[in-house]
Amino acid sequence: MGLRTKFNIVLLISCLIGMSLASLLSLTVARENALEEIRSEIALIRGNALAVRSYTSTGILPLLSDTTDILFQPHTVPSFAAQTVFGNFQERFPAYYYKEAALNPTNPDDAAAPWEAALIEQLRADPSLESIALEVDGPEGRLYTVAYPLKITSAACLTCHSTPDAAPAAMIDLYGDQHGFGWQLGEIIGAQIIQAPMSLAEERAQTMVLTLIAGLAVAFLIVLVVTNILLSRIVLRPVAAMSSIAERVSMGDFSVPEYEKPGRDEISSLSRSFNRMRRSLDSAMKLLDE
Repeated sequence: MGLRTKFNIVLLISCLIGMSLASLLSLTVARENALEEIRSEIALIRGNALAVRSYTSTGILPLLSDTTDILFQPHTVPSFAAQTVFGNFQERFPAYYYKEAALNPTNPDDAAAPWEAALIEQLRADPSLESIALEVDGPEGRLYTVAYPLKITSAACLTCHSTPDAAPAAMIDLYGDQHGFGWQLGEIIGAQIIQAPMSLAEERAQTMVLTLIAGLAVAFLIVLVVTNILLSRIVLRPVAAMSSIAERVSMGDFSVPEYEKPGRDEISSLSRSFNRMRRSLDSAMKLLDE
């Protein structure tokens, strides 16, 4: 096996190890960036929902509060408004999900599914939790899911949710008196559940990693070509020339011209030392002949 082959094998192995480590590191960083991007999207969705809830409570409810005894308007309910606005958003971005799920809701549409109820129970079991985040499998791929507790912090909410007798009659006529009552101040009655698809972020992460690998591969190819050119000019050609001369001299042919590599590197120094040794050998052979 020649020196060039050995050199290229070592260089190739080193490059593969380096590319593997770089790929693993970049994949970890890319995935974390993708998750951070998803968390930002979920934070924006929640921020918009909270803004809609606040506007409904302070801007819409006072305007329609006088009519609730005659006709209950679901549009005055912050939860209904937030989910309705998100429904319009979801028409353009169907992969995203938002629901204000409750264990005992007034509106049956807000009833928690079994997996949502499990998240709500976790939040109720530990009131110090600000959120629960997890990854779940959906029909279109993995979804990053975050659940935020819905807690009764205002006594005004109990007007409609304490007992059927205290609730507006129009609301009872619309939803009945079997659900959405018995809530307590400070109780976690449900959760804001938001889901965002991980597929797009993961695809971007994979694209970034593949781009990095391709860039490293191109850089390695350039390094391989350049180092082989330099290896040939600086090491292999001079060594091959000296090896050919040494072989002819060893056979007694001192007519071959000397070879001296110009420069001040180690190979140049070796060529000069070789020439001195050759001249010394030539002189010794002449003395023996005499």
